[in-house]
Amino acid sequence: MSTPQPPTQPAAPAGEAAPGAAHPAFPYPAPGPAYPGYTSPIPVVRTHFGHALASEWTKIKSVRSTMWTLGVFVLLVVGVGLLTGLVVTGTESDLSGESALSLGFFGLLLGSMCVITLGVLTTASEYGTGMIRTTMVACPSRGRVLLAKALVFFLVAFAVTLLSTTVVAFLHVAMLKGNNAGDPTGNEWLKATLGISLYIALLGTLSLAVGSVVRHSAGAITLMIGAVLAPLVVAMFMFSSSLEDVRTVLFEYSIPNQLSVFYANSLGTSGPSGWDPLWIMTGLTAVVLGGAFVLLGRRDV
Repeated sequence: MSTPQPPTQPAAPAGEAAPGAAHPAFPYPAPGPAYPGYTSPIPVVRTHFGHALASEWTKIKSVRSTMWTLGVFVLLVVGVGLLTGLVVTGTESDLSGESALSLGFFGLLLGSMCVITLGVLTTASEYGTGMIRTTMVACPSRGRVLLAKALVFFLVAFAVTLLSTTVVAFLHVAMLKGNNAGDPTGNEWLKATLGISLYIALLGTLSLAVGSVVRHSAGAITLMIGAVLAPLVVAMFMFSSSLEDVRTVLFEYSIPNQLSVFYANSLGTSGPSGWDPLWIMTGLTAVVLGGAFVLLGRRDV
């Protein structure tokens, strides 16, 4: 009487393991016919730009640097704005029809350093910690990562700046009624709230792009602060008449002067006016961000 033999697996083509058989380098049955009803509990979905946005939003809201820099920014813009209004009110200064919104410039100039710092840290800090490698493994599309970072940061910076400048604007209008301050027009309201918020958000996005290019937090922050302050400081020491034209250009196109244009306090008469600073910053940010995209695709992480 013969002994029953177990059913045999069908022969596999040459060079391939039989279905359900263990691979020489993997001592467990291969998936397939051995697990006919198996379904992975991990959903497999095609990644898209929304995933990159969600990732960058999670990162920017979970790090302490965001809370500190934006907290100090709000404190400077609102605090210095309120203090300036109290000083003018207490001294009974005569503003002679000048817009009450113009005093918001001082706090915003100081607060812009916080936005610059956060913009650099959004990109450069990942290179310092090595987190950028994990980011690029999770999302190999480097351009998508940088675009998501830029968009998330821009929206956060814009929202915080708009809230802060609007609060300061209402405070100044209410406080300076007795100092002959002129009633702001609709265009002045737009420039001192929406316009300046877009400008500051773009300035921070420019810093983000510089951080991606430089890949060093301290170096990129120093570079950006120098770009903000150096033209104005250098122009102040150009006493020679032969350098008068250069001095004028440095004064009028410096970032502090461009900020003051939104409050009608420009240092010059032939430089940017109206909404010109916003278009200048938009073009500059687009150029530097485009360069960051190109370099990100060509360099190792």
